[in-house]
Amino acid sequence: MTLRFGIYPGGVLGDEQGIVHPVRPDEPDRISEALDALQGDAATLSVRAYRSFAATAVPLPPAPADPAAYLRRGRTLDLVLQFREPSGALDGWPEFVREAVRAGGPDLASVQICEEPNADLPVLDGSTPNVLTALVEGVVAAKQEARALGSDLEVGFNAVPTFDPADTFWSDLGALADDRFRQSLDYVGLDFFPDVFRPVAAGQLADAVTAVLTAFRRDDLPRAGIPGSVPIRVCENGWPTGPGRSEQRQSAVLETVVRTVDALAADLNIDGYSFFSLRDADSGAEGLFHGFGLLRDDYTPKAAFDTYRRLIEELR
Repeated sequence: MTLRFGIYPGGVLGDEQGIVHPVRPDEPDRISEALDALQGDAATLSVRAYRSFAATAVPLPPAPADPAAYLRRGRTLDLVLQFREPSGALDGWPEFVREAVRAGGPDLASVQICEEPNADLPVLDGSTPNVLTALVEGVVAAKQEARALGSDLEVGFNAVPTFDPADTFWSDLGALADDRFRQSLDYVGLDFFPDVFRPVAAGQLADAVTAVLTAFRRDDLPRAGIPGSVPIRVCENGWPTGPGRSEQRQSAVLETVVRTVDALAADLNIDGYSFFSLRDADSGAEGLFHGFGLLRDDYTPKAAFDTYRRLIEELR
């Protein structure tokens, strides 16, 4: 199986406390140049973007602000629709999803419903009441709208690895999901960041990646009644630079993770990989969440930029 590659082109990201804004504003021309370089001769590259729904509160800002600006040379949009309504009420949510599908047009290749609904952190949808119902109804609404438009849009959702044996997310989803949901589901995404929040020895990284992806496919998804015929894809993966975290190590981690994902693609039915993210929020900051980029905040490349470009060229 050949992997499809992508990247989040922004510098805005969330941590446990809230939104981390880049110290330098987006420069669309420089971002486009970097995306062109990463894409090389590949026919396409997926551009990841985020929009949020909140009827009774201020939604999170779109990130990036104008993803359509980066959809040239055959690049496609991978759109994440976050459910951030603090009351958990679904009023307006299905129509928000449907409108996003309509507005996306032919450049919209995939829609992810909710962002990490099993992660209970302030900026993630797992902290929002009624998120499982929003997930199921959002997947169904997106697919219904795509079918009405005659679109081959891929509809899915994502999650983070589950290390707690007492966690009930997957079984709860399986109890709530119905035939409408399962017939609407085109993929399930995994966000994971090995050696970022839990240190992994360099020689054990490939084994750790293999273990997480295998458990996701063979342990987690079956508990929700999701069969092996539904592809999984890595929607967010990265490794931040900073004090004690070298750019050379970032490059090595990226190479190991992508090659391991590629080696497992056929056995585990993995169809894509997307890196998080293109640019640092603040290359001079000491915080863990500020240095995830392939580029520094001034748009100069780190070693991992060329590593990802080379991997896309080789493995596409």
